[in-house]
Amino acid sequence: MPELFWPVLLGVLGAVFGSFIATLAIRWPRSRSIVGSSRSQCDSCGKPLRPHELVPLLSFVLLRGRCSGCGASIPISHLVTELIGAAIGVAGGMIAPGAEGAAGAVFGWLLLALAALDLAAFWLPNLLNGALAAAGVATAVMGLGAPIADRLIGGVAGYATLMAVASGYRGLRGRDGLGGGDPKLFGAIGLWLGWQALPLVLLVACLIGFGVIAALRLGGRPMGMQDRLPLGVMLAVAAWITWFGQAWEGMG
Repeated sequence: MPELFWPVLLGVLGAVFGSFIATLAIRWPRSRSIVGSSRSQCDSCGKPLRPHELVPLLSFVLLRGRCSGCGASIPISHLVTELIGAAIGVAGGMIAPGAEGAAGAVFGWLLLALAALDLAAFWLPNLLNGALAAAGVATAVMGLGAPIADRLIGGVAGYATLMAVASGYRGLRGRDGLGGGDPKLFGAIGLWLGWQALPLVLLVACLIGFGVIAALRLGGRPMGMQDRLPLGVMLAVAAWITWFGQAWEGMG
């Protein structure tokens, strides 16, 4: 099988899933179904989109980032999400060609969907957290990645750790410091990577958070007590980086 088969296949699928995820992040928080209408349409004017307007990445470039009907700008986040989805697929196919790389790409795409929703609306839906958890168990049953016992411990440990942090913060400060979806996401990550990876995921997520705060301060926007950072985004990025590192070590 040619070496480029898996990177190309997963890259194309990633761009398609990225387009779906971008639409999901825009419509789902507004309680709009992404499958309710028979055809895709512009979010500004409702104009049905033609096939050539639905090609991931290419359509945005050809349309110059604007709806052909009303001229409204297409959110740049749509293009960025498609690019990230494609990059996840290519990276998964290159680092672990075959079933393991495909599983890693699915892991990345589910994390991307959760991160996009958390970034857009500070929301980590139970449905997606549940899908991530179920997929983690399924890949363990298939014999891919960490042993199932390590994953089950990771699921419990991840959820319990952030629930303890949330409860402690609420007791000390009298208000919520974490959203209800964050512990569920961390537990689902544990069901993919195993309990041994959780400290590294949390460390990387914290470093990302510190980096964001430092960048905001350098940009002249210090963080106040009421400002929030989407922990789910940081956990998602850290989790996929950790998976990639594990796959890289496996190559050696």
